[in-house]
Amino acid sequence: MWRSGKRLNRKPIEGDVRIPSGCAVSGIFNKKGKLFSGETIIKSISIMRDRSNGLGGGFAAYGIYPDYKEFYALHLFFECEENRREVEHYLKENFLVEKGERIPTQKVQVILDAPIIYRYFVKPRGDICENMCMTPDEFMVRQVMFINSSFDGAYVSSSGKNMGAFKGVGYPEDIGEFYDLAGYKGYLWTAHGRFPTNTPGWWGGAHPFTLLDWSVVHNGEISSYGTNRRYLEEFEYECALQTDTEAATYLFDLLLRCHGLPLKAACQVLAPPFWDEIERMPEKEKEIARALRMVYGKGLLNGPFSIILGSSSGMVAINDRIKLRPLVAAEQGDMLYVASEEAAIIEVCACPTKVWTPRAGQPVIGQLEEAVLWV
Repeated sequence: MWRSGKRLNRKPIEGDVRIPSGCAVSGIFNKKGKLFSGETIIKSISIMRDRSNGLGGGFAAYGIYPDYKEFYALHLFFECEENRREVEHYLKENFLVEKGERIPTQKVQVILDAPIIYRYFVKPRGDICENMCMTPDEFMVRQVMFINSSFDGAYVSSSGKNMGAFKGVGYPEDIGEFYDLAGYKGYLWTAHGRFPTNTPGWWGGAHPFTLLDWSVVHNGEISSYGTNRRYLEEFEYECALQTDTEAATYLFDLLLRCHGLPLKAACQVLAPPFWDEIERMPEKEKEIARALRMVYGKGLLNGPFSIILGSSSGMVAINDRIKLRPLVAAEQGDMLYVASEEAAIIEVCACPTKVWTPRAGQPVIGQLEEAVLWV
């Protein structure tokens, strides 16, 4: 039931059909790293229920595994026990597995056909990384790509440290109850309610999409997907899930982790100013903007989108260049809120000190105070 041509029970997945529609996104972040329950983000996203249709919902949470913060937390979906045993054998050959267990879930009447869901706290084997001349992060990226493209009935849903993605087919508030997210505490939460754009809902295809520390929830449709995908393949990324949000996640990883671009420059690659705007810029700014467009033209995201990027360092929200999807931001004290609708913020923060609508292509950036500067 996972990938075309490889699944035991043939059902439509990403790329098989087109269902035009919309989505909802929400993000809540405490700049001082103060932990709060997942109940807050569930309340926020649930107020936008009409923007979803029950075919996809999910959450990303940071700071939830303090006891295992030195280990990569691999969340995996399995179609059957045989798939799980095959992948576990592979993990034991390539990683030091500190702990592996089924992710706790609870019965929710409307959540059906859930896969087998496990998490593993692992470290890459040092001797293998050394032989392959790879950093642990790069090794982990290659393993995620390999598992997602090579193992039938298995899919990595998140792979970062002290964070995790919890997603599935259903309305987000039901998915949150299914995973009992009210029992987790994190300092940054993002959420997505899906009304599938182009494709049917399946567990691996729900948002957030993640890689290492990065997680992305997205409302919109990226028409440059083919160009972006081919560009990523030049750097050995494999877009096995055939969806634009997966490509956006890998682009952030390429620009920020691999190429070391400042965050604002990476955002300018994804949503660059138009050429006539560049011509009106001060000379130094114009030179930088021109260089980014020429070097990273194939990384430009075309089409309507509002995206929230989560990471252990903070949260970024950004619109497309002409703001074809909604995005609202607010602050109160150490809290930063972003959402598709202001109502989703007011539901959990009755009196924010500042509410604004970000301009097209202008990122809203919230950084953890103790984090290394990434702007």
